[in-house]
Amino acid sequence: MNLFNDINTVYFLGIGGIGMSALARLFNHQGLRVAGYDRTPSEITRQLLNEGILVHYEDLGSEISSIVSSPGKTLVVYTPAVPAEHKELDWLKQNKFTIVKRARILGILCSQYQCLAVAGTHGKTTVSTMAATIMSGSSKKCGAILGGISKNFHSNLVLPDNDIKWMITEADEFDRSFLQLSPDIAVITSIDADHLDIYSTVDQIIYSFNEFIGKIRPEGTLLINEKISGKVETQEVKTYTYSLNGNSDFKTENLRLDEVNRCYSFQLCTPGGKTAEITMQYPGLINVENAVAAGAAAWLAGTGLHELRVGIESYLGVKRRFDIRYRGRNTIYIDDYAHHPEELKAFITSVRKLFPAQKITGIFQPHLYTRTRDFVDEFASSLDLLDTVLILPIYAARENPIEGVSSAILAEKMKNADHHIVEKSAIMKFIKENPTRVLLTMGAGDIDLLSDEIIETIKHEEKA
Repeated sequence: MNLFNDINTVYFLGIGGIGMSALARLFNHQGLRVAGYDRTPSEITRQLLNEGILVHYEDLGSEISSIVSSPGKTLVVYTPAVPAEHKELDWLKQNKFTIVKRARILGILCSQYQCLAVAGTHGKTTVSTMAATIMSGSSKKCGAILGGISKNFHSNLVLPDNDIKWMITEADEFDRSFLQLSPDIAVITSIDADHLDIYSTVDQIIYSFNEFIGKIRPEGTLLINEKISGKVETQEVKTYTYSLNGNSDFKTENLRLDEVNRCYSFQLCTPGGKTAEITMQYPGLINVENAVAAGAAAWLAGTGLHELRVGIESYLGVKRRFDIRYRGRNTIYIDDYAHHPEELKAFITSVRKLFPAQKITGIFQPHLYTRTRDFVDEFASSLDLLDTVLILPIYAARENPIEGVSSAILAEKMKNADHHIVEKSAIMKFIKENPTRVLLTMGAGDIDLLSDEIIETIKHEEKA
């Protein structure tokens, strides 16, 4: 069945999601009528409205009939985050509309191209966006469906022109979505315990990643972080490894920190030679490793060594990924999407290497009750790497509260005594009364909505 035959309307339940909005933009570009529901307004939904896409924020139930076309002319796309009792979803089911998960649509779209898919419990967005930046500026070109807003493209979508052969996308392990993809090049950045509400055990997660490897097309290639190469079965597929340094197929040489711009310079070594010196515009040691992965994937797709250097040097970052929001006279403020203990550890450690003698204050918003419960010890250990820690209430997202699970259980496990459980309303007062050289915000909920007010508060205090 070709889901795209004869349709004139695509309707998205959860259109404000980063992955959903990219698909909405793509269908809108193709000339289809696009509309959707989301729970709350956001910067993304405002941009979609400006692009001519109809967005509403109330569950219209049967009244959605005035927005969609007939069942035979409408494709409905949804995410698992949409509750089963959603009235619009129920009406669309009753009236026999074609209703498909986002992951399946992504799989169908990517099957029309040579696909470069980036999987891993961490690093997917940065590596896929870096790879898209490299390849879009090279002779290979590409389209891309990204999990964040690229500062190079000012979007989460790189439109594929008619002559483009490559499509880059994230391969998300949540809800086993990545099993809908059949990539030509698959990248695996990391395999850590996460989404235990879906997988139950780490062994199940590893099994799912092995299934993903089995989806690689004949004659395709796997690129995997050397640290985790022993966790999966790679005997049946051509495999390359990458790492920051060591004996990998792809690695850095002459890695050094530039004392002026606080970014790293290095040469990227490949099986076909090494690049001239690359000087990144984007900070963080973790992002050097991400650049190795992205450069390696682009090289495997046919990108030349000179093009790798130019692409990595031109990379400006992704919103909410090691995102330096403000650099003032006394304070630097960095925002990051980190919401898993290993992500927090990598982010904080990278910041510490950039500012080794400075006090670092972190504001963390836990994401999901289940994740907080399942990794309470690991979260506490990662947060202990900070000098001062503010912990916000848990962002529930798709979950209902779990009795006995709150931010307090994180605080109880921490060894660092300088921690505080606070409401959002108390943060600006704390910043005013406790100046710090380096301020971080971390989390996958709505903590980023505080960023503008944080910046204004810091500016005001620096002028005082």
